[in-house]
Amino acid sequence: MDWLTDPQIWASLITLTVLEIVLGIDNLVFIAIVAGRLPQERQNPARQIGLALALITRLALLASIVWIIGLTRPLFHFFGQAFSWRDIVLIVGGLFLLYKGTGEIHEVLEAAEDREKRGAVRTSFSGVVTQIMVLDIVFSLDSVITAVGMANSLPVMAIAIIGAVVIMLVASKPLADFVERHPTVKMLALSFLLLIGMTLIADGAGFHVPKGYIYAAIGFSVAVEALNQFAARRRR
Repeated sequence: MDWLTDPQIWASLITLTVLEIVLGIDNLVFIAIVAGRLPQERQNPARQIGLALALITRLALLASIVWIIGLTRPLFHFFGQAFSWRDIVLIVGGLFLLYKGTGEIHEVLEAAEDREKRGAVRTSFSGVVTQIMVLDIVFSLDSVITAVGMANSLPVMAIAIIGAVVIMLVASKPLADFVERHPTVKMLALSFLLLIGMTLIADGAGFHVPKGYIYAAIGFSVAVEALNQFAARRRR
């Protein structure tokens, strides 16, 4: 039980938990967008199941540390660039995010008239959960690899991941409700999906983009939109 009184371990735990929450924002935004296609009464269960699957996936990957490390080893070379299973998963996940983000933007902007003619079209519950599972694998893989690189203690990594997912679970409904109430925020969130998807593809192709730049751009956009919302409220 010495680790309970070790300040270094507590510092690692807090740092890793915060990092897991930051890395999980991508997943939270995607879940909010996808679950929004369901009827109102089924959106919250879909979000909860999605985050529960994220927790199970991350803990399962964490228990397979040797396998995780093996995923980063070169699998083949293409034009002099080495590709591992991790790179392939990131590229496929990035392409899926680009496809999903573009499709959602089309649905919001171009398909409104078609929706009025044919009635509201809702995605099935299982379809939403399946999409969440696919992206959970991508985000969980990146998240667990980060955790393995930062901490040497399995309990510390597990507690940090559980704590981050619990916080995300609490924040998922308020975030989703806010996104649904404000169309401009929803469009901004969809643009984040495109940005994150392109970042995943670049990372998988060997062009590492520091996460700080990505989150700085997202933070700046959120700050500008917050000012717009404040100004609109003052006008009203």
